[in-house]
Amino acid sequence: MRANYLFTSESVAEGHPDKVCDRISDEIVDLVYREAAKTGVNPWGVRIACETLATTNRVVIAGEVRLPPSLMKKDKDGKDVINPSKFKAAARRAIKDIGYEQDGFHWKKAKIDVLLHSQSADIAQGVDSAADQQGDEGAGDQGIMFGYACRETPDLMPAPIYYSHKILQLLAAARKKGDGEVAKLGPDAKSQVTVRYVDGKPSEATSIVLSTQHLDDSWDSNKVRAVVEPYIREALGELKIADDCKWYINPTGKFVIGGPDGDAGLTGRKIIVDTYGGAAPHGGGAFSGKDTTKVDRSAAYAARYLAKNVVAAGLADRCTIQLSYAIGVAQPLSIYVDLHGTGKGVSEDQVEAAIRGNMDLSPSGIRRHLDLNKPIYAKTSAYGHFGRKAGRDGSFSWERTDLVKALKDAVKTKVAA
Repeated sequence: MRANYLFTSESVAEGHPDKVCDRISDEIVDLVYREAAKTGVNPWGVRIACETLATTNRVVIAGEVRLPPSLMKKDKDGKDVINPSKFKAAARRAIKDIGYEQDGFHWKKAKIDVLLHSQSADIAQGVDSAADQQGDEGAGDQGIMFGYACRETPDLMPAPIYYSHKILQLLAAARKKGDGEVAKLGPDAKSQVTVRYVDGKPSEATSIVLSTQHLDDSWDSNKVRAVVEPYIREALGELKIADDCKWYINPTGKFVIGGPDGDAGLTGRKIIVDTYGGAAPHGGGAFSGKDTTKVDRSAAYAARYLAKNVVAAGLADRCTIQLSYAIGVAQPLSIYVDLHGTGKGVSEDQVEAAIRGNMDLSPSGIRRHLDLNKPIYAKTSAYGHFGRKAGRDGSFSWERTDLVKALKDAVKTKVAA
C-alpha cells in the first residue's frame, strides 16, 4: 500500500443524461413492486430488467418483465400485453422531479415509447428453480460482484467519491428549494475531487472540478463559481482545501444546454459513480432497472453490507469482498476477502468463514436478509448506491451494521478453535 499519493473520483447529478435514465429505470422497478403489493401478487415473483434511452424530448424504455395483471391489458386479439400508460406516467413524474422543463427536454412534452416484453422462458426456468438448491431461486445471471469499505469517512466510504457526491447533493437540494441565485442552476452537473493522502489517510483536496448547467444565459464561469463555492466548501466540511488547490468551475465557460438535450443518456453507464469512485474493483454489471434476482444488483449490495460490517466490527481498516455466480445456480461459486494488510489479528480465511456462517448468499437469502422485495430503488439512482443512510422504508438496508456482533463472535470462535 502506498502511503502518500493523490486519488480522484467523480460524481454526476440526478439531471445528468445517464442518471435520468437510471432514475426512470428504477422508477419502473418500484412501480412493479408497488403494483404487486397493491394487487396481492407475491413480490418474490416480480421480474424486471429495464433499460432506458433518453435524448432530445424522447425517452425509450425497453427490457424484459414479469408483471402483475394490473400492468397488463388485452390487445385486439384478446392476448395479454403490457399496458404502457403507468410506465409513461412514472417516467414523466421522474423527469419532473429532477427538474426538466426545458424546450429540449420537458417532462410533459417528451415522447415516451414503452417497448417492454415478457421475460425469456429460458432465463425464467433457471431463476425460478435453482440447479443446486431445490425450491430456491437461481442467480439471474453469471458474473462477479464486489463490495468495499474503509475508515476514510463516517459512512466507511472512500473520501474522493464521498465528497464528490456530497457537493452535488447539496447543490441539488438548494436548487430545488429555490432560494436565491442557486435556483438558476440546471439539473445537469458533474463534480470531481482530488484528495491528497498522507500516511494512507485523506489529508486535503488538491483540485475541485464542477461543471453545472445554468439557466441564465448571461452567466460565465466566474459567476457560477461565486454561486456554487459556498456549497462546495460546506460539502467538504472537515476535509482541508489545500492552499494551492486548483478550482475548475465550468472550465469550458457556458453550460446552458444540458441533460438529454445536450447528450444522449443510457441506463447503466455510470457504474463507477454508483459504487466506489474507482477506489475498489467493480464487477462490470449495472444496478438500476433490475429486480434483485439479478445478482449484479443484489450481490453487490450484499458484498458492500458484509465489507462494511467487517470494518465496523473492527476486524480491519479496509475490506474488499468478491462474490461470483452462475446463472440458474443459487449459491455463490466463490467468496474472496482481502483485508489489504489491515486485519486486526484476523486472517482473510477467518473472515471468509465468518461470512459463510452468518449470511445465506443465494439470491433468495440476500433478498430475505436485506428485505429487498420493496419499492425502494428510485432513490438509489443518483449520488451512489453506497455510503447512504438506511431508511425506515427499508431503503439502503445494505448500509446497516447489524452483523457486527455476529462476525466478531464467529471470528473469536474460529481463533479459539
